[in-house]
Amino acid sequence: MSKRTADEDAAGPLKAGGRPDAMDVDDKLPADMGEFEDEFEDEFESEDEIIEAGVDGRPDAEREAEEGAMDVDGNNGPGTFIVGRTRLEPGQTLSPDPTTYRMLHNLSTPWPCLSFDIIRDGLGDNRSVYPATMYTVAGTQAESSKASDNSIMVMKLSALSKMQGGDESSDDEDDDDEDADPLLEHKSIPLNTTTNRIRAHQAPGSQNPVTLTATMTESTNVFIHDITPHLASFDTPGTIITPQQNKPISTIRAHKSEGYAVDWSPLHPQGKLLTGDNDGLIYVTTRSDGGGFVTDTRPFQGHTSSVEEIQWSPSEASVFASASSDGTIRVWDVRSKSRTPALTMQVSNVDVNVMSWSKQTTHLLASGDDAGVWGVWDLRQWKPSAAGGSVAGKPTPIASFDYHKEQITSVEWHPTDDSIIAVSAGDNTVTLWDLAVELDDEESKDTAGVQDVPPQLLFVHYQNMAKEVHWHPQIPGVLAATGEEFSVFRTISV
Repeated sequence: MSKRTADEDAAGPLKAGGRPDAMDVDDKLPADMGEFEDEFEDEFESEDEIIEAGVDGRPDAEREAEEGAMDVDGNNGPGTFIVGRTRLEPGQTLSPDPTTYRMLHNLSTPWPCLSFDIIRDGLGDNRSVYPATMYTVAGTQAESSKASDNSIMVMKLSALSKMQGGDESSDDEDDDDEDADPLLEHKSIPLNTTTNRIRAHQAPGSQNPVTLTATMTESTNVFIHDITPHLASFDTPGTIITPQQNKPISTIRAHKSEGYAVDWSPLHPQGKLLTGDNDGLIYVTTRSDGGGFVTDTRPFQGHTSSVEEIQWSPSEASVFASASSDGTIRVWDVRSKSRTPALTMQVSNVDVNVMSWSKQTTHLLASGDDAGVWGVWDLRQWKPSAAGGSVAGKPTPIASFDYHKEQITSVEWHPTDDSIIAVSAGDNTVTLWDLAVELDDEESKDTAGVQDVPPQLLFVHYQNMAKEVHWHPQIPGVLAATGEEFSVFRTISV
């Protein structure tokens, strides 16, 4: 796979491994500053690395008049956009209907981020109190002429309030600070190269968990950082991060080309990492009890093109799957001496960009391709042929959707509900799906005029240049998505 630049991507559709256009940035803005942009407020106050933004200070009547509807017909009058029925004219854009969200906040950063991850925290599971707090880590993509501006951003987002007046019937607990201004605190780790994909892992520590990140970069190197002190600094005012703490604790140099595939094993607490590159090679790196990292220099080989996505099995410690631009998903066993796949499934005629392995029902695997098609596969149906690793016969997904008209850039199962999936795509949308939905005959008549919209589609969220979407593992229903900017949101439907 040839390397794609931001300029090249501007002239064509974005792939999962492509890069969005750089944002206009004030040259005087420090590299470690961002703005927490609220949907209804354009004024910001900043102090050091804490940014505040008001939710909505306008009179209720003015706000309610604006929220009443979206103008999609170009006549300066209210209109409602109905997926599958309404068409946007050139120059028209959509505005979110606040009544469909429980929470919605937008975040702008100095440079767009291709990839991010949500970090588990010690605030408890199944949280329903608003305002909410969450921790994330992301990697930037600066213009090629300003590569030195690139960094890893460790972030704490707090005071994330519910939409004012929205979802009054919700059982969520609210504290007295619902209308508080959202806060963003962050620490920057200089990187000097674009982050293609970043993933976090928490390993046992002597007292508290050690939070590690693995960053696949344009430079072909994979950097492992310990961001534990950066996270701790948010709750310890005055903490200074030293230059030594910003340095990687290990650098993987086995890859000869850049890559986009990286995953930490959920079943190896100390840390076991898979990385895949554009040459189709996959390497495994293991963290020892002493904290050091060792990369096995014997790659896993089998893909005939770039490895776009890789994931460990959530239930079998030695098994992983990889998706490739050769149109296949392959299943591997790290114990194999041959370093070849145990199963090979041709799931698409185009690039398979992304993949997600269900943690609740571990024989289910979701994938998304370059043509905008995503589907769900039952791994129990994948049987190797007598000839070896290839699967006999053409595989059939248990569910397949051709709703998106551009490449699928991210797909992720809900952390506790194996029927709900979030999908992002190059058509600037993040969609939520419920695979358990089935229409009866009467309902089918009511939706007869919307043939292009599957009944399983729950929600459509606009996200310019959508690249990745993740569910928060501890705050039910909350998602974060990245593209030209970040969105943190929860809909009333999930």
